[in-house]
Amino acid sequence: MKRLTAALLCLGLSACTSTGVEQYKAEQPVLDIRHYLNGTLDAWGIFQGRSGEVKKRFHAVIDARWTGNTGVLDEHFEWSDGTSTRRVWTLKRQPDGSYRGTADDVVGEAVGELAGNALRWRYVLKLPVDGKTYHVDFDDWMFLMDDRVMINRSTMSKWGLNLGEVTLSFVKR
Repeated sequence: MKRLTAALLCLGLSACTSTGVEQYKAEQPVLDIRHYLNGTLDAWGIFQGRSGEVKKRFHAVIDARWTGNTGVLDEHFEWSDGTSTRRVWTLKRQPDGSYRGTADDVVGEAVGELAGNALRWRYVLKLPVDGKTYHVDFDDWMFLMDDRVMINRSTMSKWGLNLGEVTLSFVKR
């Protein structure tokens, strides 16, 4: 019984650990977000619910500009249900090389860690659903593929429970 308990405890602890961005530090091409997220980008994506079904599709046009260590990403989304939304991010590079980001629908600040070709954002988003607004945790991973394409996969959760995933590809014009 003690072995079973110890095995379950180890399994539970390993399930709670998450991959850190540092494991990608040797991956190429190296992502410089001030370079990649500069100019106009298109993004196409899907939102999948917990069971994997596609709930919504979208296209976004992102106008990104940097002045020194501060960037503004003006994102315009067109959703498959005919609605449109806009999010304007302000990103700031920190002295330690990390990034902080704010937007009107983000609670507090997004925290971004960068290594190699990977960027990980963690933040809480105010998500409107059926007339109510929920605060949802996002764990957002971006991987630079080449000088034009970046792949993004985000998991959404509340109280540690998976709510769904967002997958998108960015293409720099």
